Amino acid sequence: MVGTGGAKLLRIQKMNRSSDRRPIGVFDSGVGGLTVVRALWRILPGQDIIYFGDMARLPYGSKSGEAVTRFSLEIANFLRRRGVKMILVACNTASAYALGTLQRRFRLPVLGVIGPGAKAAAQAYPRGRIGVVGTSGTVHSRSFQKALRRYASGSKVRAVACPLLVPLVEEGWWRGPVTETVARGYLQPFRGWRPDALILGCTHYPLLRGLFGKILGRRVFLIDPGERMVQRAREILKGAGWKRAGRRRGRTQFYVSDNPEQFRRLGGRFLGKKIGKVYLKRF
Repeated sequence: MVGTGGAKLLRIQKMNRSSDRRPIGVFDSGVGGLTVVRALWRILPGQDIIYFGDMARLPYGSKSGEAVTRFSLEIANFLRRRGVKMILVACNTASAYALGTLQRRFRLPVLGVIGPGAKAAAQAYPRGRIGVVGTSGTVHSRSFQKALRRYASGSKVRAVACPLLVPLVEEGWWRGPVTETVARGYLQPFRGWRPDALILGCTHYPLLRGLFGKILGRRVFLIDPGERMVQRAREILKGAGWKRAGRRRGRTQFYVSDNPEQFRRLGGRFLGKKIGKVYLKRF
């Protein structure tokens, strides 16, 4: 029923000004969305967060759009029942397939990563060369390409799927000869093309920002869509009077649909700190 902006959304936000203690809900197919949690900790440190990682059904990139939408609705309903005031869809594949359905179903702001990432690239280089790297599902959905046509019709876009980078990141191999060799192979189509900007279209890829910069050169503008989504969330919260003041740091709760021990181990690598209690929630 509501999108990411507009008068209707603003009215809904203003009606709920008194509920500023409610948490922000974030979900992803696994641990990759924890890079969005890191961005939230940095940009909105006073906000409480509920994170859901769908460990039982990952990866989403190999699933049909119908299945991803069904999973996303189940998770969003769970987060709504937990009292969240906003939902951030950290998964690029879920943003591609399910965002519109989620925005129509829920009377609260639901943000995805694709629009904010594409908009940032378009604003920086409206007629430039824009590269996109992501999982096979995200690239084949052409969601970033479609968004860039909407925001920057004069831009030239090239998208490349880089599926092996996800397991390498989850192994903690963010640097070193193996990961660099794999990344160089994937990025070869960009070497002669010389993109002005590169959208990191997978929540795992911000951890490889330094490596991408090394391979493509530091003049390439690297865009983290998850970070841009969080910046958009901050704008909405500020406009609605939800942005919490004071020095209190928010609390983060973690839920998964399977294997909390694996999530705790991998998640600690993503967050740079140990994760405590991880709650199990099966559908």
